[in-house]
Amino acid sequence: MATGKEMADMLHELVDRDMTFMHICGTHEAAIARTGLRSLLPEQLKIVMGPGCPVCITPQGEIDAALDLVEKDCIIATYGDLLRVPGSKGSLESCGGDIRVVQGVHKAVEIAEKTDKEVVFISVGFETTAPTVAASILTKPPKNFSILSCHRIVPPAMKWLLEQGEANLHGFMLPGHVCTIMGYEEYEVFPVPQVVAGFEAEDILLGLLMLVRQVREGTHRVDNAYPRAVSREGNVKAKKIMYEVFEPSDVEWRGFPVIPGSGLRLKKEFEQYDAQKKFGIVFKHVTKHSACICDKVLRGIAQPSDCKLFSKVCSPRTPVGPCMVSHEGACKIWHQYHMKKL
Repeated sequence: MATGKEMADMLHELVDRDMTFMHICGTHEAAIARTGLRSLLPEQLKIVMGPGCPVCITPQGEIDAALDLVEKDCIIATYGDLLRVPGSKGSLESCGGDIRVVQGVHKAVEIAEKTDKEVVFISVGFETTAPTVAASILTKPPKNFSILSCHRIVPPAMKWLLEQGEANLHGFMLPGHVCTIMGYEEYEVFPVPQVVAGFEAEDILLGLLMLVRQVREGTHRVDNAYPRAVSREGNVKAKKIMYEVFEPSDVEWRGFPVIPGSGLRLKKEFEQYDAQKKFGIVFKHVTKHSACICDKVLRGIAQPSDCKLFSKVCSPRTPVGPCMVSHEGACKIWHQYHMKKL
């Protein structure tokens, strides 16, 4: 395998026109920022961030739904990244409720087993985390346990981005973590260059090199630059468990409209664990009023430093939007690595 410098040199030789590729993974953005990879790329080659942070794309209406559950005296268990995401009436961190940070759904189940109170797990994430939630549901957790399903599926969002065309994309760097579970068969329907990439600097440079070669060849396919973790079919057992418990649903993404088939809801036979049905909770659309441009960052048409609030009014200590909250959020990543001018 070529070294990182050799691949960077090859990119400078091969990039002969404007090319813009989108990654759909917050970990990719963190790796790119941490290693300063953009500084190695030819001027005509751009890699932009997309909706790859599950906390960031959770719309405000779902945060408000979690806050409604607090008012119903539920114990809320969720990942730490979600605590500071602003809702209409504050955040989970500031709401004064019984909020427990857990590392996974199994810890939320353990809490339910030790109390008589209702415990709701705010279940966010892409196809990477959904199988573990499904596996926990199949173990028949206690009756006082339920989940608020805020899961998302990546391919429908890619379809929407391609149909809109606003980011003028020439291809995608596919999310390595998601593809470890799902494989990449379902991405083969998209008529653009795509590469599954890992998370080391050399993985990302290799992915970009393979994308550039597809553009120059005038072809499109899915190449796998991460074979040590990803296969075409993915983790068949995990996928089976996920779709045994969940089914696709039409949901809104932050910065996007309702995207058909892009969410996961519990099937009817598991609805006793559905917090929405159990407590009569409705996800409401909330119109954005702040100057935050998280929506544009998530669609690949702006970068964090384009925002007037970036690192001023909006910082990790005082986040205005979710992209400054999560460790996979582009704004927090750029703030951390001082990448204000790229």
